[in-house]
Amino acid sequence: MKNVLTQLKQYKKDTFLTMGFTMLEVIMEVLIPFITAMIIDDGLEQSNMPVIIRLGVLMLVMAGVSLFSGAMAGKFAASASSGFACNLREAMYIRVQDFSFSNIDKFSTAGLVTRMTTDVTNVQNAFQMLIRIAVRAPLMLLFSMIMCFVINRDLSMVFLGALCVLAVLLILIMQKTVAIFQKVFDQYDDLNADVQENVAAIRVVKAYVREKRENDKFCKAAQGLYDLSVKAEGLLALNNPIMMLVVYACITAISWFGAHYIVAGSMTTGEITSLFSYVMAVMMSLMMLSMIYVMGTMSIANVRRISEVFSEKPELHDPEKTVMQVKDGSIDFDHVSFSYKQGSGEATLEDIDLHIRSGETIGIIGGTGCGKSSLVNLISRLYDATKGTVKVGGRDVREYDMEVLRNEVSVVLQKNVLFSGTILDNLRWGKEDASEEECRRACEAACADEFINRLPDGYKTWIERGGTNVSGGQKQRLCIARALLKKPRVLILDDSTSAVDTATDAKIRRAFQIYIPGTTKIIIAQRISSVQDADRILVLDDGRINGFDTHEHLLESNEIYRDIYESQTQGGGDFDTAA
Repeated sequence: MKNVLTQLKQYKKDTFLTMGFTMLEVIMEVLIPFITAMIIDDGLEQSNMPVIIRLGVLMLVMAGVSLFSGAMAGKFAASASSGFACNLREAMYIRVQDFSFSNIDKFSTAGLVTRMTTDVTNVQNAFQMLIRIAVRAPLMLLFSMIMCFVINRDLSMVFLGALCVLAVLLILIMQKTVAIFQKVFDQYDDLNADVQENVAAIRVVKAYVREKRENDKFCKAAQGLYDLSVKAEGLLALNNPIMMLVVYACITAISWFGAHYIVAGSMTTGEITSLFSYVMAVMMSLMMLSMIYVMGTMSIANVRRISEVFSEKPELHDPEKTVMQVKDGSIDFDHVSFSYKQGSGEATLEDIDLHIRSGETIGIIGGTGCGKSSLVNLISRLYDATKGTVKVGGRDVREYDMEVLRNEVSVVLQKNVLFSGTILDNLRWGKEDASEEECRRACEAACADEFINRLPDGYKTWIERGGTNVSGGQKQRLCIARALLKKPRVLILDDSTSAVDTATDAKIRRAFQIYIPGTTKIIIAQRISSVQDADRILVLDDGRINGFDTHEHLLESNEIYRDIYESQTQGGGDFDTAA
């Protein structure tokens, strides 16, 4: 709760003003029935017009103050709750940006989206209710009960007994309702996950004609959420009829006994009238408290989920004294081991001892799951090595400021991502102030200019979110151009030319020698043709180095490399290379 409330920040003033105006509103509303009783007893029954006018004006002033206070309380409550929700979303988003990959792996994407949307909205509504109704209801309950006992202690015992009965019934309903609402939030995560998975893989869904199955799957999740919500709301709906039953029973009893008191002369008509008003106020306050209990309990689950994001500590930190310059593109792995789950005993990489000179072109090849992507992720410090040391430019990557390191180690990841905006907007992710001419040169090096020049709007063509309006090969070439704009010390291509033909792949690699001659280039690939011209080739097998040499030497000495080469070239060469 502390982590969440710290985001109130500049809206603390609005919060306290809401509570202050709410208290003033309650005081005015509690006093109005008392003034009404005086008008009836001292004015109407005594035919005293000056008293009626004086008390009537006073009551109008009090009603005006109550109205003004209520309006101001509503205004400040809206400002405080909306601002609080805005701060929460911003703080969560910024927090997620600081997470390492290992931190993000602990949360599902759907779970983070739900936390920033549904959970924050529920906390916002609960907070707005708490600073108004949670102040108003207890005060109204307390002041109204005091006024009832001031008017007639014996009659007040009647509604006090009814109050206890109502409280017990409402608590029983609330306990069952809260348990159901806690299940509802888990269903929200499942529903969001289904939507996200379906939209992200819509091409696969359509290719395999699985729309009906996906529709049924979503409908099942939505129906489960519907059933739980109806069950919870059905129980909550009992609150109103139960309260009305108790209230009207209470009013009937007070009317019966009050009539006897009036006949006996121990109570006036004005007093019984104001007593009815206070009884209704007490019952309504109790009803509001029951709703606060439900909303508060629901929001506690939301707060807990939001707090998990704030409590998650980023596993990667900059050192106190950071190195702010990468000298060159040399890379050294000194007996490095790495595991995604430390202590699990399952090493993804084991005892990697590897030394790459600045400006070299290194190919990496190996089977699926052998640790190729994990290896290059350690270079830009997306993860930290479990054992050993990774060095770039002769310094441990943990000594660098992470922004400095990542600006000098440009990575084109296996999963290429483009953002909504023009082609130029996407390219300038690599260099924010890049001119259009610089972007054109980078696209020429990445062979992206070939298709960009054919587009009607050229470099101003709009790219949809995720790059859905360009092909896989076009997306890969744009991502390579974006990385080239940084002119980094180290360029890593993680299987990022798999969707382009071999001829284009060869053109891109030749262009690297001209565009970034001094940059260390690491090329992960599944096909031999993409890496055979590299200075040296690393063969990985089950997280270990199986070979590290030139193409010719590996063909002679490395069985795994030779098997891959023969399987890809036997019978006519690569898929788009002439035999």
